[in-house]
Amino acid sequence: MKFFACLLLLAAAIAPGMAALTRGPYLQDSTPGSIVIRWRTSTAESSRVIYGTNPATCDLTNNIDAGVTEHIVTLTNLSADTKYFYSIGASNTTLAGPGANHFFLTHPLSGTPKPLRVWIIGDAGTKDASQVAVRNAFETFNGTNTLHAWLQLGDNAYDSGYDSEYQSAVFNIYTNELRNSVTWPTLGNHETVQSTAYVDTYPYFSIFTLPTAGEAGGVASGTEHYYSFDLGMVHFICLDSMTADRATNGAMATWLRSDLAVTTSRWLIAFWHHPPYSKGSHDSDPGGSGYDVQMGEMRANFLPILENGGVDLVFSGHSHAYERSKLLNGHYGISTTFNAATNVVQTGSGRETNGVGAYHKPDGLGEHPVGNRGTIYTVAGSSGKVSGGTVNHPAMFYSALTLGSVVLDFNTNRLDAIFLRETGATNDSFTIIKDGTCPPRLTDLTPLTNGDFQFTVLTRGYRTNIIEASTCLAVTGAWQPVGTNTTTNAFFSFTHTNALTNASQFYRVRRP
Repeated sequence: MKFFACLLLLAAAIAPGMAALTRGPYLQDSTPGSIVIRWRTSTAESSRVIYGTNPATCDLTNNIDAGVTEHIVTLTNLSADTKYFYSIGASNTTLAGPGANHFFLTHPLSGTPKPLRVWIIGDAGTKDASQVAVRNAFETFNGTNTLHAWLQLGDNAYDSGYDSEYQSAVFNIYTNELRNSVTWPTLGNHETVQSTAYVDTYPYFSIFTLPTAGEAGGVASGTEHYYSFDLGMVHFICLDSMTADRATNGAMATWLRSDLAVTTSRWLIAFWHHPPYSKGSHDSDPGGSGYDVQMGEMRANFLPILENGGVDLVFSGHSHAYERSKLLNGHYGISTTFNAATNVVQTGSGRETNGVGAYHKPDGLGEHPVGNRGTIYTVAGSSGKVSGGTVNHPAMFYSALTLGSVVLDFNTNRLDAIFLRETGATNDSFTIIKDGTCPPRLTDLTPLTNGDFQFTVLTRGYRTNIIEASTCLAVTGAWQPVGTNTTTNAFFSFTHTNALTNASQFYRVRRP
């Protein structure tokens, strides 16, 4: 049967008048219930995807009769967190698949605490041995493990982001990743040939299918320039630092606030092209070598929004180095204003040894993420080349002019990150652990001689707690607020004045 399938594919490729597969397949815009599969053919043909959960018995079909060379097929009514195998072609032709290497995995439902692996590359599109070495190192490291998503941080195809350059720098190099994992890109300066015009006519927008209507999670952005998506317990936010309005009252900042306001994800990751902190080939200080205004404006205008919203990690490229910050909060100026005493939330490397050394943050536990408890900023712009720079920004814990990429592994309340060299070495790593406690409860209830009533509230730190009292549980609307407390501790004492004058008294704690 396998021999027959090979003969069939060969015949389809060489038969006169038959279309040849010239790009793809590649996966886009994945959700728990849908996915987009794209490919390109040499001549116009109809589009057909055959798919199913068993590669030997794929029994579902999606046909589009119109003849096109750019094939975009959306599969819907899929089961969440499920592996499907697929083949692509026309109504009477199979161009690729099915088989063990042609599959996609639908996203888990938002909030699902499932282990996930994410790969991050920046400024990779050099089309040379350096880019290939970084890719090979990841493929060797990853082995047969599932890659749930991979981010491209801009400058994905040098020098101008033309369609032909994307073919050479992306589709001809990441064939293995594209056909069975979804890539999520952001716009770099080389995608626009250095133009800052906010338009959708760059080849980038024809090549990728990105969420605009909130279909993948988050708030609808209405544009492919910036968007968000959920992958299980992780919420990703992609921003356009190149062409979008970077003002604090602009459309992108307004959308970002609304998106952060509604997410309940345990982990929040943001990414865009221009780094807010760098001393690599682009200096983030005005007047520095390679400074771009986008760097300063993203730092001053967007970092306060992101940190207040509880974002854990920020990834950027542009500067051709690897730089990883300390766990930061509140630094929005130039490098000389950085103050470790006030801008570093937790000291140390973040490298866990014998259970000690990881960064710790409070866990939102299905509520809104806790803000201003530390963010790590990483420049990962060395996936295709390395350029000069002092790489000595004081906000950074580790910096190197070295080729590589970043691998993230999420496991419930634990995140492990590594910088994977093109040699396979892991020169930098860190761990973040989200700490949580049981739901709030009351203990140590004590009547005082002056008529007050005192008790201890066991809670989770970094949250606002509203204490309410009622004299009768049977009366609707009897609960009345008697105090509010915001604490960084796991408990606090509360005193209700003159509470003992009532025949009975009940208490509860809620969060806004």
